[in-house]
Amino acid sequence: MTPSSDPPASVTGDSEEDARVPTALPDDAIVPGASRQPPTLPMRKRPRPGERRVQILETLATMLQEPGAERVTTAALAAKLDVSEAALYRHFASKAQMFEGLIEFIEQSVFTLVNQIVEREADPGVQVKRVLGVLLQFGEKNPGMTRVMVGDALVFENDRLTARMNQFFERIESQLRQSLRQRAEAAGSTTPTVEANAEASALTAFAVGRLQRFARSGFKKSPTEHLDVALRLFAP
Repeated sequence: MTPSSDPPASVTGDSEEDARVPTALPDDAIVPGASRQPPTLPMRKRPRPGERRVQILETLATMLQEPGAERVTTAALAAKLDVSEAALYRHFASKAQMFEGLIEFIEQSVFTLVNQIVEREADPGVQVKRVLGVLLQFGEKNPGMTRVMVGDALVFENDRLTARMNQFFERIESQLRQSLRQRAEAAGSTTPTVEANAEASALTAFAVGRLQRFARSGFKKSPTEHLDVALRLFAP
């Protein structure tokens, strides 16, 4: 689940707007009997190393986007995959480690795009708008991941998972702060750091609120709804 230099869509994508959960290779390929041999029952292709791990994470993310699925048990996950719970623990030491796999994918996917924006866009005001846009678009295209991002899926899990997601948004806020300070300095502000701190905090809260509304509306309220208008208000 490691993104390339391009935005992730399945495993990779074609644009910043196309960040998606990766798709594992089929797990049910049929191998026909060898020639000149009596017919045999179809054999189930064994997953390659690492393939089953990705499949587990994909399935967990998919289950999290189902109604009322804030909490997914390992029993339900194993049943969805048609394997035993013991089979899950051959790939992950704990359920918390499965969620860490999802969080790692969120971090890598979003910050790959954020870094591209900062490298390619010189205007700090445009950087702010595009970073917020990428963050909200990622959530919209990956509903199950959004439940992880806002913490709804982590309520009954290890506290370190919530702490790690908090750090994710702190990194977003830090990047916004840097861009906003540059913009304030260019505008001749006498207190660029103070202004940047206040604006970055407000914009991060706006983004988190949009993601929370999306998750708690059953994914009906788009986080990018009227985004251009909102950004003109919050990040003119």
